[in-house]
Amino acid sequence: MESTVTSSMFVPGALWLVVMACATPSSSGQEKPLVKDGESICFLGDSITSAGARNAAGYCRLVIEGLKVNGVEAKLIPAGVSGHKSDQMLARLQRDVIDKKPDWMTLSCGVNDVWHGDRGISLPQYKKNITDIVTRAQEAGIKVMILTATMIKEDQSLPNNQKLVAYNGFLRELAAERRCVLADLNQRMQVAVSAAGDRRQGNQLTTDGVHMNTFGNMMMAEGVLSAFRLSQAQLAKAVSHWESMPRTCSVRLQLNLTAAEFRKLKVLADEKGVSVDALFRSQMEARARQLLDG
Repeated sequence: MESTVTSSMFVPGALWLVVMACATPSSSGQEKPLVKDGESICFLGDSITSAGARNAAGYCRLVIEGLKVNGVEAKLIPAGVSGHKSDQMLARLQRDVIDKKPDWMTLSCGVNDVWHGDRGISLPQYKKNITDIVTRAQEAGIKVMILTATMIKEDQSLPNNQKLVAYNGFLRELAAERRCVLADLNQRMQVAVSAAGDRRQGNQLTTDGVHMNTFGNMMMAEGVLSAFRLSQAQLAKAVSHWESMPRTCSVRLQLNLTAAEFRKLKVLADEKGVSVDALFRSQMEARARQLLDG
């Protein structure tokens, strides 16, 4: 009997400490978070944001959870659409954001504008689209947080990441010019990925080099909360809460059996009224908890 365990959700503990420590420091604790109790946050973006609002461990939901555990009840308004670029986000801004009347909008845009190559958006057009999005949102009375676009594959030397430098440079400039809150997630991600060094095996923060795994979502959420001016103590409280949330990480396991062995498992599963996969998963989860408990 041979089994293969793979996981796209694993980041060594030492690397996660670097993720938490890098980038802009949060407030000293003397200031209150920028988000007030009862306010709503609309998360505008692409597939990273769509999954970030849909999945329990997505960054949008983790932001809301992180605020909640620190005494701030905020409402999540999802506005992420897979594959979307800046022109498409601008086209649906009124319907998906402004008409919802959020107090805040986070803007995550740039990965697809670059990643899609010839079908992407040139830098001059990207600048116009993003400027229009921010202008229209602010004119509607919405407070804006700009997120720098995260990496396209976890290697800064790749052409797409080099091309993305100018797009993110523009976002930083626009945030300063329009007095938007800035969460520099690209810088955080670069530091975290680089910290793995020679220990690195496979992706650290993503499932496929682009879309976030649990730890990538935590990295993004921590960056957003830091930009919302949560103190270090508040951030630590949020991370502790995230770490204890159930079913946020998974291990994919392939078990190779003989036909006879599978039939035996099928009989046991039928007796319990479950599938073979469900039976085996429950047994493995129980065994894993035994190992963790020492």
